[in-house]
Amino acid sequence: MSFMKTTTLPSTNLKNRSLLGAFLLIPFVLACFALLPQARAVDPPPDGGYPHRNTAEGTDALFNLDISQAFVSDNTATGFDALFSNTAGFGNTANGSQALYSNITGGNNTANGVDALYFNTTGSGNTATGWTALQDNTTANFNTASGYAALSKNTTGEGNTANGALALFSNTIGVNNTASGFNALEFNSTGSANTAMGFNALLFNINGNTNTATGSQALWGNAFGNDNTANGSSALFSNTSGNTNTAIGAGALYTNELAATTRLPE
Repeated sequence: MSFMKTTTLPSTNLKNRSLLGAFLLIPFVLACFALLPQARAVDPPPDGGYPHRNTAEGTDALFNLDISQAFVSDNTATGFDALFSNTAGFGNTANGSQALYSNITGGNNTANGVDALYFNTTGSGNTATGWTALQDNTTANFNTASGYAALSKNTTGEGNTANGALALFSNTIGVNNTASGFNALEFNSTGSANTAMGFNALLFNINGNTNTATGSQALWGNAFGNDNTANGSSALFSNTSGNTNTAIGAGALYTNELAATTRLPE
């Protein structure tokens, strides 16, 4: 009887061969990864990013920003000289040539448009949208202007809202006024707590207070009168200094110059 002769390889030889095979596979695996589509960032990469989440795009935008202070953060300036003077303000957004140009420490302002909020230095919480909207605002807070030259002359008046071209254009120190419509409360300068809704509503009001005009040219000529209410086109149209009048309806109390007069629809 014959027996087959077998040879048993040492286990160490098997281990060595396994390791050799693994090393030979590594270049192959790496080559496969190299052939995969590469994940790329935006190309060309974005620029204008600065410490503390500040962003500037445009000649001299955010030019004077002091990035050594951690709280000076979250400013965005897009356009020539946008937020140029800002040193310690935070949370501001300026889009447009010289928007928020003079801002130094004011925070949480939004300016969209050429020269919007141009002279603002320390005012905060203002929103200006439109050419020269809130342009002269310096230290006032919480104003909203939307439209061509809306609230353009405002300096220290606070809590005003202007929607429409030239709405509250001449307001300087008046507070808590609301104007909606082309030329609404355009010539108001020191009057406060007025509400004008409609084309030319309360157009010539200068320092009258707590008037409400709803309708095209309502309280059109009111300059100094207080506590008047006009609802309807051209209601209380000619009133200049009369007080506590109520006119409801188109043309109601059109020529009124007296005080404490009520005219209701017939």
